[in-house]
Amino acid sequence: MMKMRKLGSQGLEVSALGLGCMGMSEFYAGRDEAESIATLNLALDSGLTFLDTADMYGVGANEELVGRVVRERRDRVVVATKFGNVRGEDGSFKGVNGRPDYVCQACDASLKRLGIEVIDLYYQHRVDPEVPIEETVGAMAQLVQAGKVRYLGLSEAAPDTIRRAHATHPISALQTEYSLWSRDPEAEILPTVRELGIGFVPYSPLGRGFLTGQFKSPEDIPADDYRRSSPRFQGEAFAKNLALVSEIETMAAAKRCTPAQLALAWVLAQGEDIVPIPGTKRRTYLKDNLGALDVTLIKDDLARIDAILPPGAAEGTRYAIPQMASLNL
Repeated sequence: MMKMRKLGSQGLEVSALGLGCMGMSEFYAGRDEAESIATLNLALDSGLTFLDTADMYGVGANEELVGRVVRERRDRVVVATKFGNVRGEDGSFKGVNGRPDYVCQACDASLKRLGIEVIDLYYQHRVDPEVPIEETVGAMAQLVQAGKVRYLGLSEAAPDTIRRAHATHPISALQTEYSLWSRDPEAEILPTVRELGIGFVPYSPLGRGFLTGQFKSPEDIPADDYRRSSPRFQGEAFAKNLALVSEIETMAAAKRCTPAQLALAWVLAQGEDIVPIPGTKRRTYLKDNLGALDVTLIKDDLARIDAILPPGAAEGTRYAIPQMASLNL
C-alpha cells in the first residue's frame, strides 16, 4: 500500500512520492506522448496520487496532457499546477506576473486545459518582485473562496515572503529545488516552513537526472536538452560532480538499490513533511523511483551520505545566471 504524507495543516494529504510532469512536454529530450500517458496511468495504478504540472510547461501543453488522464480518474489524483511564469505563444519568456487580475485569468485557463472543476494545489511558480506578495496571495485566496482551488502553495520563495504569504492565507506547500546536491533549503527555508506548519515539496530531487548516474560525460546529454546549458553539467563542474555521484553509486550498490533510489530515499528520510516529485516521462524510471519507498537508511547511512555530499558540495550554480536572478532568494 502506498505511504501517504500530509502537506501543511489544512488537510492536504498525498502519496509520499509525487510525479513531476514537466519533461513530458518540454526542456528534456526524447518526448513520447503515448509513453507519457502510459507513465501517468501507471503512476496512478501504483497508488501515487500527486501529479505536478504548470501552465508554462510546453506553453500549456503539459496541463492538457495531464488533463487527458486526470479527467478520467479524478477521484484518484491530487492535481498541482502553477502560474506566474508568462510565456508567449511562440514559447518566448515574458517575465513573471503576480498581479491579482492575472492570477484569476491564469487559473481559469489552467482549469480549462486540465478539464477539471477545481485545482487541488495552486502554486505561484515564481514571486513577482513588482507585486506585494499579500496582493498575489490575496487573489489566490479568492480562488479558494470561489471553489476553483483547494489549497495554496508557493515555489522558490524566500523566508520573509513565505511568512507574509502565510499571514495572508494559509500556505499548504512550498516547492523548491532540494536534493543531495542542492541542500540550500536546510539553512533557512526548511526551518521556516516547519515553524509555520507548511509542507515541503522538493523538485529535481534527482539533480535533473545527474544523481542517477546515467550521465558519464557532457556528450551523453542530447543537443536539444535543457541540461546542456546547466552550469552543473558543464566542463570542470561536470567532472567534479561526477566524482561525487560515483561515490553514491558505490554506496547504492552496497545497499542493493539504484543510485536514484538512494538519492530519493535520502530526501524522504529528511522528514515526514517532505514529498519529493521526481520527474520522468518513462515507465521504467517511474518504477525505479517508486522502489525508493522500500529503501531504509539508518543513521550510519545518512552520516556517510552527509560526508560525501555535504551542503555546498556540488560544483556550479543550479541555474544559469539569468534564471538565478529570477529566484526570490
